[in-house]
Amino acid sequence: MTNSEGARSPGLLDALVPIVVLVVLLAAAVYLFGNDSSYGPNQIALLIALGTAALVGRRIGHPWATVQSAMAQGLALGASAIYILLAVGALIGAWILSGTVPTLIHYGLAILDPSFFYPAACALCALVSLSIGSSWTTAGTIGVALMGVASGIGMSPEITAGAVISGSYFGDKLSPLSDTTNLAPASAGAELFAHIRHMLWTTVPSFAIAIVLFALLGLRATPGSDPETLAGLRAAITERFAIGPHLLIPLALVLWMAWRRWPAFPTIAIGALVGVAFAVVFQPQLAAEAGRDVGGGALAMGAGAWKALFGGFDVATGSEALDELLHRGGMGSMLNTIWLIACALAFGAVMERLGLLERLVRGVLAMARSTASLIVVVLLTAIGINVIAADQYIAIVLPGRVYRIEFESRGLAPENLSRALEDAGTLTSPLVPWNTCGAYMAATLGVSTFAYLPFAFFNWLSPIIAAAMAAVGFRILAATPARP
Repeated sequence: MTNSEGARSPGLLDALVPIVVLVVLLAAAVYLFGNDSSYGPNQIALLIALGTAALVGRRIGHPWATVQSAMAQGLALGASAIYILLAVGALIGAWILSGTVPTLIHYGLAILDPSFFYPAACALCALVSLSIGSSWTTAGTIGVALMGVASGIGMSPEITAGAVISGSYFGDKLSPLSDTTNLAPASAGAELFAHIRHMLWTTVPSFAIAIVLFALLGLRATPGSDPETLAGLRAAITERFAIGPHLLIPLALVLWMAWRRWPAFPTIAIGALVGVAFAVVFQPQLAAEAGRDVGGGALAMGAGAWKALFGGFDVATGSEALDELLHRGGMGSMLNTIWLIACALAFGAVMERLGLLERLVRGVLAMARSTASLIVVVLLTAIGINVIAADQYIAIVLPGRVYRIEFESRGLAPENLSRALEDAGTLTSPLVPWNTCGAYMAATLGVSTFAYLPFAFFNWLSPIIAAAMAAVGFRILAATPARP
């Protein structure tokens, strides 16, 4: 069988070859380089796998032009994520210089007790994300501050990142403002609020278990900072920064714009620019110190604020602990992550354009004989596409498109499919280092994906609970008969 380009349809072996190459190379990268594998080795593995897919495509009749076009489309698909990453880097640098992040850390050190810090961080991120419908914005604002608080009180950054991600994705998954929460029912043919109601059966138990686990970890944790160290850190913050509730206005503005459903990039970019203005107005001495290389006065302040956008915060505070906490941010800090995303999306786009990805999905569908196995296949397919295509939207849309007819033919309500797409497609995306979501979270929170993965309890519990419910037939909805 041939397609419109004159190429024949790929066989299962054709589709498997690039995947095998990718898995072997990624495993070798992790073995040889450990957590540093995302700083080059994974990118090389993805590009070699892309070349393998191109050779397979040539074998079945696709010219190089097809591969090149797919790569360009893959990069276009990731353009919004790339610009959001750059904006978040600028926002972090600007908000540290402006005093917004130091203010959040200062208040957090006074309010959040180590014994309940992890569940409180998770619940706070859940509430914010539910309100605004964006896990990325939540992690890039509240999440960054919570990571700073964790460092200040000596709590585990890996567990804190897991709590931030768990809470952020819980709110994102259930918010009608979320893009994935709208995309999943649209792909499956379900109604939005019916989809959200049906998700509660897997989402609420998963989140409740996650909160309990975070609470247990908090009770067993031994804070790494004593009261004197905490007092010293807070004193260092107030000595170098003007602190006050007015410095939280940039945060309130970003959350308001997100709640009003402004697009993510302009929302975060405006937040960064407001942070720059606040830095010049409320932290003039720090801004001038950051830009001292160009002179003094207003020119230095402007240069320092500008530098925070692309180079992050690098002013010496006089406190080693505070320097380690705050020296971060800037667009430049996101370039390695963008490199990873570009390679991953190009590979995924080539696999999809050549028909290799859909061939894999249809091959898996043959194993789904019962309702339970069909739902499990959807879960595994979404997880697999998150790994292969490196994008949660493809992990939702492609299985939704392929499996929708199968659910209809078996008399199953579309909410079963849409829930499975979210349980696996949305929630496992931040658990893959080269996925756009995994790369974003690692870069934003400053913790490698493999390091926080064991503690992102909600994200990996949801597909497990969804599979268990499918196995026992709990809350599997039959299709509603059409009205005559």
